[in-house]
Amino acid sequence: MMHNELRNGARRLRAPSALLAAGLVTLGTACSPDEGEVTTLTSIDYNLAEPQNSSTQAMLDECGEQVGVEIERDAQPRDQLMPSLLQGASQQDLPDLMLVDNPDLPQVASTGALLPLDETGIDTGDFYDSTLEIGRHDGTLYGVTAGVNGLALFTNTAMLDDADVEPPATWDELGDAAEELTGDDTTGYAFSAIGNEEGTFNFEPFLWSNGGSLTELDSPEAVEALDFWARLVEDGSVSQSVVNWSQADVKDQFVGEHVAMMVNGSWQIPVLDEEGMDYDVAPLPVPESGDDPATPMGGEVWAIAQNGEEREERAVEVLQCLLSEENLTEWAELNAYVPPKEALAQQLAEDNPEMAPFVESVPTAQSRTAELGEDYPEVSGSIADAIQEALAGSGSAEEALSQAQQSVPTS
Repeated sequence: MMHNELRNGARRLRAPSALLAAGLVTLGTACSPDEGEVTTLTSIDYNLAEPQNSSTQAMLDECGEQVGVEIERDAQPRDQLMPSLLQGASQQDLPDLMLVDNPDLPQVASTGALLPLDETGIDTGDFYDSTLEIGRHDGTLYGVTAGVNGLALFTNTAMLDDADVEPPATWDELGDAAEELTGDDTTGYAFSAIGNEEGTFNFEPFLWSNGGSLTELDSPEAVEALDFWARLVEDGSVSQSVVNWSQADVKDQFVGEHVAMMVNGSWQIPVLDEEGMDYDVAPLPVPESGDDPATPMGGEVWAIAQNGEEREERAVEVLQCLLSEENLTEWAELNAYVPPKEALAQQLAEDNPEMAPFVESVPTAQSRTAELGEDYPEVSGSIADAIQEALAGSGSAEEALSQAQQSVPTS
């Protein structure tokens, strides 16, 4: 997911009339199910914060009503969801529907407990290829996203105007701008380098856009990317405190005008708007002019358990309802996400220019688990450790990433 702040004011999520027109659901089914027919499904997610909590419930209730089933929802704390799912998979006792953070999906899919979605008839024809990739494991589609997020460069408009600095587009420009914007009470630039997935998430755009790979962490391209970060800390353009800052902490520094530019996610837009910030959003700087940004794709995916043909068929119908264009649009607005369908995403960029850089990044965004599958979490932790070491000055970027490479599977 990679975010902590969420838009206030829940919106009502409506099930699509198109589902009825497609013949997936009939009013007779919804009102008087046949004896013995599945009438109850189970679902699990980690949307405990408002307004996501009530909106997720409303969405499931309305889609369940359209399909003719009652959905018993279990919302668990984020850190309890995966242990619960992995235990359930081992006992062949998973909920029918699951909403999980996309990098966690391969761990569940590797148990063999999830329903392959490619042949279920779920319509993903207008989705960006990149948004489908985050739901695949070993080439098979097991999860479908209702919306994605990513990273971009946020700039304090007044600070950049006062310093006569343009939003940087390349690493050289970023280094120059960060130095120019650094003063007594302000650092020019910030990102989260905390020792967990948030730090890795923030580093991956620099790794990938420089030609690096999660499977070759000790490559010259990877070392150059981490060394770039380390040099910004060393010259004072980035506070060394970033090794302790979450993305929420970085946002707080930006709101407090202690930081002129920051890397952060689309979910911060409603938070900054509520604070009355005067800011701009631009694509993340790349090594050389003309390079494509390569941001990691955040967001959750819906998956279905293999719980028997009848339950699976009803769960597929519910999922198709959740993925209606109306619901995708509402979900994107609620979370400051990008819809997975290209036409909807382009419309979002037109309606909300601050979202345009995030929409622009989707075609070249990358799945964090495409190379490593269920091994991603362990490697991500090693990358986070390497970042901490290099930015704290306790080891060079080359030494730190050489150590991290040892966590990468050899086959």
